[in-house]
Amino acid sequence: MQLQQTQRHNVKLRLGISGASGFGKTYSALQLAYGMTQDWSKIAVIDTENASASLYSDLGNYNVLNLFPPYTPERYIEAIEICEKEQMEVIIIDSITHEWQGEGGCLQIHEQLGGRFQDWASVKPRHQKFIDKILQSKCHIITTTRRKTDYTLDVGSTGKSKVVKHGTKEITSEGFEYELSVNFELINENHLCKVSKDRTNLFQGKPEFIINAEVGKQLQAWCNQGISLDDIKREIKTTTTLEGLRHLYQKYNSFKQQILPVIITRKAEIENAIQIVDNKQIINKNTIQNNGIDSSNNTTSGE
Repeated sequence: MQLQQTQRHNVKLRLGISGASGFGKTYSALQLAYGMTQDWSKIAVIDTENASASLYSDLGNYNVLNLFPPYTPERYIEAIEICEKEQMEVIIIDSITHEWQGEGGCLQIHEQLGGRFQDWASVKPRHQKFIDKILQSKCHIITTTRRKTDYTLDVGSTGKSKVVKHGTKEITSEGFEYELSVNFELINENHLCKVSKDRTNLFQGKPEFIINAEVGKQLQAWCNQGISLDDIKREIKTTTTLEGLRHLYQKYNSFKQQILPVIITRKAEIENAIQIVDNKQIINKNTIQNNGIDSSNNTTSGE
């Protein structure tokens, strides 16, 4: 147990994107994730939407884990752990609605137990473990959620009952939004969104906008505020692979000029240590300022 000063760069974001079918939840999540990582290979999509994530494979070489029924909380947890073991930086759960309302999800589990109020005592702890896994993950996590029109039966001034429409509502457990760092709500098929919750204060009070990679960059920059150049240099010096160096160079985009000499020095140390002879894996000093990898002969790092 140790008391220490808070450091924002240790924070992992929990982002939500909700909207009706066809509003662009999956595409928006991918754009957001790429803006945060600048590296498609560090993004994983847990796909419950009939392989919809693969429709955007032309964007980059991100990873997909197709999750099929039953959509129990435990299977979601297992999928997250697989992504963590593969050292992903951003995990997109597309979508969490199935864990609540899908085949084998919490509502169906409750119904199978008898559908009584007391049966929630067996369901809620399982659901809470899923929420806790999202909150405690070492990765940034983006969740997508379906929305439905919300109605209530109200009594009017005449004493007659009438159906009243109250906008739309996320199809997941009540209160999930409060667990998120930022919650984006897509409001039409043109991918326009508004922000209903924002702990970063980056988007509060601003007009509707379209989620793109630049939004992800803003969020990553917010996370990196407070990190020192010395911290970054120490991370570089403890990196043991050329792929790791390339990733750090992209990750700390705003520090590229300052960390370039350290990257080059550490690269030479790694090459000497493991006696790399394949020139395809060498980070070229002349091209690293553009993209962090050797672009000569149309080759990329790690090919």
